[in-house]
Amino acid sequence: MPPAARRWLTPAAWVAAVSAALLLIFPLGFPNYDTIYALVWGRELAHGESPDYGAALPPTPHPLTDLIGLVTSPFGEAPITVTMVIAYLSLGLIAFFVYRLGEIWFDRPIGAVAALFVLTRAPFLSNGLRAYIDLPYIALCLGALLIEAKRPRASWPVLALLVPAGLLRPEAWGFAIVYWLYLAFEVRRERGGGLFATGGWEVDWRRERSSREVLWLAVLALLGPVLWILFDAITTGDPMYSLTGTQATVETLERKTGPLDLVLWGPRALGEVMQWPGMVGGLGGIVLGFAFLRRRSALGIAAVILSLLAFALLACAGLAIIARYTMLASAVLAIFVALALLGWRLLEPAHPWRRRWQLFAGLVLLMFVIWLPNQWNLDSKVDTDLTNQAKIEGDLTDLVDAGAFEPLCGPIAVPNHRAVPRLAFGLDVKPTEIVSASEEGAPKRGYFVAPASPFVIHNFILDPNDKTRFSVKPPPGFDEEVAHNDSWRVYRHC
Repeated sequence: MPPAARRWLTPAAWVAAVSAALLLIFPLGFPNYDTIYALVWGRELAHGESPDYGAALPPTPHPLTDLIGLVTSPFGEAPITVTMVIAYLSLGLIAFFVYRLGEIWFDRPIGAVAALFVLTRAPFLSNGLRAYIDLPYIALCLGALLIEAKRPRASWPVLALLVPAGLLRPEAWGFAIVYWLYLAFEVRRERGGGLFATGGWEVDWRRERSSREVLWLAVLALLGPVLWILFDAITTGDPMYSLTGTQATVETLERKTGPLDLVLWGPRALGEVMQWPGMVGGLGGIVLGFAFLRRRSALGIAAVILSLLAFALLACAGLAIIARYTMLASAVLAIFVALALLGWRLLEPAHPWRRRWQLFAGLVLLMFVIWLPNQWNLDSKVDTDLTNQAKIEGDLTDLVDAGAFEPLCGPIAVPNHRAVPRLAFGLDVKPTEIVSASEEGAPKRGYFVAPASPFVIHNFILDPNDKTRFSVKPPPGFDEEVAHNDSWRVYRHC
């Protein structure tokens, strides 16, 4: 086999094997609320219509996810299949990239332990198998980081991955701009001739590239935010819609946000992903790596700092402080957790800190052993929740497929906004044609979808800050039950 083919086939086989293993262990993944909405909006774009953002509590639109919905919309249920394939592959890619980064920076066992750590974190599994856009975003960012780790100042290939990442999450805009600054400028000891100097240091052009190339790279670095703003302007008439809409949703759901909440709740969000053994190991790994393996650790430490800084800036701008937004930092920190456990092997046998590092590694390992039952429970809960929620979502789709809403004699009322995108997608209608009864009131005519049991009520509302509650009984006038299954009952008043 040619070496070039082997370089591609080996990673592809690695990713395929991990993704297949996840599919066998967790076979019931499904697109979450945000992703289903993106598929609905993508279908509307394919029909030449602006996305319908008028339903109760719509999520933030993400241009790249809407584009996937647009491209796949002519093929029936293909959008859901494609998003789930992307979801499983994204988890496999994240594990592979973490492994390769650990291998390049340190060695193969450290990379392997880091990948295992990521694949056993409940938030990665839970959000990944619900097809949240954060997972492909993280994969793209880690892919860019891997290119840079293999070839410093790799230039446009890194930015080429950060552009699509910036159409999924705005943090990538900052990463692209910081990377361009790194490519264009250098900071050095003052020797005269620089652009400006202070405190014995000066900043100057790197002069490795022509002015034309630097300008072209600047355009590439700014492409993500420019395309997102244009997308908002074209589809809504408001170039800042995504920001203001997200801020309004954060306020409505009373999520944690702002500088004060960042201090109080930011570490907890990170800890929800890492858990205590991971937090201790990650911090210890960074300190030990900086102290004794500085050149190897430098890029990883910079990546952790940048990703946490981006999280902090968005929190201060009014976006939510939730664990999902710390997962990029957690993926890189996983490498330093593995470094804390195995990095002592990279020191010389006679190094005075080798024994101390071994003792710290033993402490971190003991913490993981003690925490193991808790981690097992967390990962088991992911499987249980996926199974229960997939059943409820599937039953809702079954009602659509069985024709429970024919003839469509009026709006369809659902207990709260959670069911809106699933029905809009299945019935090929606008989200505003599905009414959230708890937030907009029940219509006088049409259909009402009620949960069939307390089990549905408990498992279908996923957000603890969601103030709306399901009403089990249909409103007055909706006396005719036209369909039901284990999870839902459909009433009609035409």
